[in-house]
Amino acid sequence: MTELGLPPFLILSAFLFACGVVCISTRRNAIGVLMGVELVLNAANLNFVAFARFNPAFRLEGEIFALMVIVLAAAEAAVALAIILNFYNNHATVDVDKADELKG
Repeated sequence: MTELGLPPFLILSAFLFACGVVCISTRRNAIGVLMGVELVLNAANLNFVAFARFNPAFRLEGEIFALMVIVLAAAEAAVALAIILNFYNNHATVDVDKADELKG
């Protein structure tokens, strides 16, 4: 059985990252933007884990960074969803173009 090398994982990560950036830049819905951010973070996680697997010097650090990104993504999702729910309660929409009053 042949083992996959590093390039297929990097290609998949680049595809996930590109999908996330497209989602962030084209969506006007706050939930869609949040999903795009999660895709970008998952692409970074895939890179960390792939490099940890194929680079012995980065083995422990890659897994620790991946766990830190997972914790960061969970906290970011909780805070972002709370902000989105509060904005929806006040304005009855989650359209990010309607959020001009949040500008400082």
